[in-house]
Amino acid sequence: MRIDIITIFPEMFEGPFSYSIIKRAKEKGIVEIYLHDLREFSTNKYKSVDDYAFGGGAGMVMMIEPIFKCIEALKSQRTYDDIIYMCPDGELLDQKMVNKFINYKNIIILCGHYKGVDERIREHLITKEISIGDYVLSGGELGATVLTDSIVRLIPGVLGDETSALSDSFQNNLISPPAYTRPRSFNNWDVPEILLSGNEKAIQEWKLDQSIKRTKERRPGLLEE
Repeated sequence: MRIDIITIFPEMFEGPFSYSIIKRAKEKGIVEIYLHDLREFSTNKYKSVDDYAFGGGAGMVMMIEPIFKCIEALKSQRTYDDIIYMCPDGELLDQKMVNKFINYKNIIILCGHYKGVDERIREHLITKEISIGDYVLSGGELGATVLTDSIVRLIPGVLGDETSALSDSFQNNLISPPAYTRPRSFNNWDVPEILLSGNEKAIQEWKLDQSIKRTKERRPGLLEE
């Protein structure tokens, strides 16, 4: 998979993309991630990519021309399954949505900033708008990082144990059961005996029961779905 990210702050991705799962996926050649500095597509001598909004109001708006030029340059080289805009009023990201992305070959992620982008970009170039929550961030970079991580970890070959991602919370509309490791007793806090029994069938039944119980308590809406 190839992921192209359009941003005015490419440096924000250096840390998250240089460690752990995403780093390993890049080193294995399973995923390619390219960062595109939107300022490089500005025709303004100051390399500015924003301007005042028509009609007035506080805040700046990202201009149409640099974004258009960047997206068109990328589209001239390959076909994209989706051109995604990270914004607070987009469709809320969830596991079902993420699962659909793993069959994609190429995606573009546009990171908004300021008061957002010129609406004509959303109307004519963007194919999907995504939000990571009902709150406002300073820009789309953090959202793009979350989206990228959630997709990459599901791609076959990325995780050491292929079944690990399948047992994550939300994969089957259930929250994951509690997990324990050594020591089996600490400060008189003991691991449930069932997990030490070696009875795989009983263990799986216990885990399912715990998942259902946790979901009822913490996210009952998932069970309704």
